Amino acid sequence: MRVTQGMLASNMLRNLSTSYAQLGKYQDQLSTGKKINRPSDDPVVAMKGMVYRTNLTEVQQFKRNFSEANSWIDNSDSALDEATQVLQRIRELVVQASNDTYESSQRASIAQEVKQLTDHLVTIANTKVGDKYIFNGTDTLKQPVDLNQTPPVAPTNSQQVNIELSQGIYIPVNVDATKIFGYDTTATAANGNRLFSDLQFLNNDLNDPTKSGKDINQYLSYIDKHINNFLSARAELGARMNRIELMEDRVDQQEVIANKILSDNEDADIEQVITDLKTQESVHRAALGVGARIIQPTLLDFLR
Repeated sequence: MRVTQGMLASNMLRNLSTSYAQLGKYQDQLSTGKKINRPSDDPVVAMKGMVYRTNLTEVQQFKRNFSEANSWIDNSDSALDEATQVLQRIRELVVQASNDTYESSQRASIAQEVKQLTDHLVTIANTKVGDKYIFNGTDTLKQPVDLNQTPPVAPTNSQQVNIELSQGIYIPVNVDATKIFGYDTTATAANGNRLFSDLQFLNNDLNDPTKSGKDINQYLSYIDKHINNFLSARAELGARMNRIELMEDRVDQQEVIANKILSDNEDADIEQVITDLKTQESVHRAALGVGARIIQPTLLDFLR
């Protein structure tokens, strides 16, 4: 086969073009730090990268869910702790008022403090995280307690607020407020069944001069029952908090593993890329040198 000058020129251009493409590839890898910059570079790596990136995004969403869950549980625990302290103070006042040496005016003064403490319990029951009430089940946009209405409003929604903290695992982050902040609208006297109705009856009896110390003393057992309800709710919440902490540690580890797998799949080996680039530079210079020697000779150069 006869090799012409045109064929040599075409081969030189094709080789230079291929060399430039390789140099461009290494330049992209060094600039982005990634093995591939388009799916056509390596379809298998690109497909695996999509799967790994989806897993990482999912884990990162679970981490954000932990922040929401911790916010709900921490606020619930703090509110229950404060409510327990308020009930302890009410219990102390009941013990004082149970003394028959107390006059009606002194019991009226105690009633004033009980009224203020009851209003504070209402404030605690209406605690919000962001724009959501945390003691009204899944009805988070409705105020759970309002004693000024007739009949008084108290929590009736006992459904759990669940947050997904791992693949397919939902953890409730609220407490059943119907067990601790209730109001018995059918009761005609204190019965220990609902907190706010008992406190209202207590306040009425403290303001009633015909009531004796024995009448007031019966409220001790009711207050103790309500305190135990709060302690039970806190115990359940604490157990859930321990589980959430363990799950959070596990998800943190999953994030590290997901990042490592993604990096192994997509990130370029910089040392290897630099070595390949230097090698390609040498090849490119050789190609240019060969091309210059082939193209340079003309008929005049031959005749001289």
